[in-house]
Order: sequence, then structure tokens, then C-alpha cells
Amino acid sequence: MMNHRIGVCLALAVCLSFCGAAAASGVVIITNPAVTLSPDDVRDVFLGEKQIADGIKLVPIDNASAQAAFLSQVVKLDPVKYAAAWTKKSFRDGVNPPPVKATDTEVVDFVKHVPGAVGYVTGAPPGGVNVVKLP
Repeated sequence: MMNHRIGVCLALAVCLSFCGAAAASGVVIITNPAVTLSPDDVRDVFLGEKQIADGIKLVPIDNASAQAAFLSQVVKLDPVKYAAAWTKKSFRDGVNPPPVKATDTEVVDFVKHVPGAVGYVTGAPPGGVNVVKLP
């Protein structure tokens, strides 16, 4: 089990290091309609510190096409530090990092259909999801 976590974390670190150039300048945080989050909750969700909201298990999803911008603007970590934080979290608490979807469209589809899902996109927020207003 530990080897799987190490592999997942290393793959995430490699992906994060190559995703930076493709990121857009702004991100919009979206949640499944069943979830309401405050702007202050978002960072904690993506670092595995907040796992339940409104009695629902949260399911964060990373977006490869916007990850560098999201990490910089919202999480306030670079990709290497984000991967390191998840490596520690995996070993300490047995929590896996968020899966990564390739595009805004994939993230929107996931968030709409998975209760507790939280993601981010670069385009205008679509209908059928909640939008977390960032400060």
C-alpha cells in the first residue's frame, strides 16, 4: 500500500512540474450543488485538511490545465511543495492526493456528477454547479 502511495505522489510531482506553462491566469472554484464552501475552506480541502462539509465527504479534483495557476493563487504553494505536502499527508494520515483531470470539461463533468466534488476551471463557471467566490 505504501509503495502505491509513493508512486502516486511521485507521478503527481512530475505532472505538476510539467503543467505550469499551460496554466491560465485565473481560476474559478466550483463545487457539486450539494456542497457549500467558504473561500477560506478551499485551501484546506486541496491540502486534505478539510474532508467533510455539510455532512458530505469532500472529493477534490485537480485540473492539469489550470493547476499551476490554482496552486499559486489559491493554495499559495508551488507544484513541488504541493506534491511534498501530499506525500507527507499520505504517509501520516493515509489520505491520497486529489486525482487529476486533464481539462476544464472533464472537471466540470466530474463535479456535476460526484456528490461532494470540488474542482476548479479557467473559463466562465458553467450552470449546474456552485461557485466559490474568492476574495
